[in-house]
Amino acid sequence: MDQIKTPQKDAYSLILEAIDSGLYKPGDRLVESELAERFGVSRTPIREALQRLETQSLLTRDGRSLIVASLDHNQMAELYVVRCELEGLAASLAARHATAEEIQVLRDMVADDRALVADPSALARANRRFHKQIHLASHNRYLVQQLDLVHRSMALMATTSLAAEGRGEKALAEHAAIVDAIARRDEQAAYKALRDHISVAFVTRLKLDSAAEKA
Repeated sequence: MDQIKTPQKDAYSLILEAIDSGLYKPGDRLVESELAERFGVSRTPIREALQRLETQSLLTRDGRSLIVASLDHNQMAELYVVRCELEGLAASLAARHATAEEIQVLRDMVADDRALVADPSALARANRRFHKQIHLASHNRYLVQQLDLVHRSMALMATTSLAAEGRGEKALAEHAAIVDAIARRDEQAAYKALRDHISVAFVTRLKLDSAAEKA
């Protein structure tokens, strides 16, 4: 197994990023020795990281093994309710507090991400960066912390709603509308635009899941 040595990051961050990037998917078994070899760290910090991830419900027990958790329908619905409100609040605060430079970065992200429409995985990663930038532009550290927790749980979804046909183009148009509202300093419009964006993503995901069950 190839070794990935990145000593500047701790074991917890390494495993979390591996789950978030899809290297480990819901249902995958995580083994201490394999993780230690992959990331080039000793087994003790790996063990501590796994315990922490289990406490946060990102990992679950399957007998004596730890596996990446998955979300059932109710958990996913609950997560989207919270995400809608927190993301909407972040956009509203960004409309109030974002600097001109932060708004320009958001505009540039929307423009650059158009090149990724044909690659759902790459677009999903860009989407996370875009939302994170809005969180930071809210200039509220406590909100950013809560949204980080929400987005960690989002990693437990095996697929991205951006994989649905035509969703990438629509999502980028929604991103542009969010940025426009923030740039206009229209807090209400920014809040609504981002809530609507998350709502559409949820509907899309429900349709994807329904189609997968029928297949």
